[in-house]
Amino acid sequence: MSLQIVKAGVLDTIQDHGRYGYQQLGINPGGVMDQYAASIANFLADNEADTGLLELHFPASSFLFQQPALIAISGADFCPTINGKVISINKPILINKDSLLEFKKNKSGNRAYLAIHKGLQIESWLHSKSTNLKAGMGGYQGSILKSGDFIHFKKNSITRILKKEPFIQLPWQANTIWENEAYPCLLILPGNEWSWLSTAAQSAFINNEYKIKPQSDRMGYRLESKSIITTHNEELISSGVSSGTIQLLPDGQLIVLMADHQTTGGYPRIAHIISAHQHKLAQMKSGEMLCFKVTNQKTAENLLTIQQKHLQQLQNGCTLRLQQYFNEI
Repeated sequence: MSLQIVKAGVLDTIQDHGRYGYQQLGINPGGVMDQYAASIANFLADNEADTGLLELHFPASSFLFQQPALIAISGADFCPTINGKVISINKPILINKDSLLEFKKNKSGNRAYLAIHKGLQIESWLHSKSTNLKAGMGGYQGSILKSGDFIHFKKNSITRILKKEPFIQLPWQANTIWENEAYPCLLILPGNEWSWLSTAAQSAFINNEYKIKPQSDRMGYRLESKSIITTHNEELISSGVSSGTIQLLPDGQLIVLMADHQTTGGYPRIAHIISAHQHKLAQMKSGEMLCFKVTNQKTAENLLTIQQKHLQQLQNGCTLRLQQYFNEI
């Protein structure tokens, strides 16, 4: 069971939720940039949340399926088509062999996730299938996907109903909205070196609007705005960092650490984007504007609980609907 990369994208890789427990060795967790969207794609394909899948950037790769499969696409909407016919994101789709999956236009978002039922036949490295490009390990030969690559996936029998149809979209769609309240700004918690900022600098940090610079990538998002100046002269010993950490650079600009962040850093950690909002930043593109709002630990925990409850309900619903659908066929 396999799919062929007919045309390579700009930076498409195999990822899961990350490689944890090795930061003391200098190996970062990596993994998908948007765990929320990746989980939804996996649930729609009847997988566990952290099953290995494909993370796609636009222009994305084109895939020729050499065997039938149950797939799902979530996250960014790159206007996917099968054999030239438009399909929806956030829906389970049965795709037949010899069918071509392509992505025509970047309609919204920055990263799309393609999940395949039962996952990919990829060997794990340090208990994860995520691609570590710097180490050249994990994923598919430790590399981005290239034209001519063959990605094998596990055999399944639930696609028997396709017959001669190139694809069938199943009749339900995931609800991706989980927040009861719309937050125009990304919520943050003060970081270890928040006190290094004067009251005026803290106010400037909160009131500034930030533009995502073109130099942003999976390692970090560089933000452009009015410089934030600290008069604190103490030298910071290199310390542990995590995804979502906001560091203040010597020139007064900011960088937000993302999935491929280094394991330690020597710049002041003035804030952290709350876990429940990190997926929002992952879907933002170069040139977009964003802002921050300080919150408290209780709110951050409550929002993460709400998000995880939504995902659990979504997983339960997807499993039930798939069972009902195939029992009725």
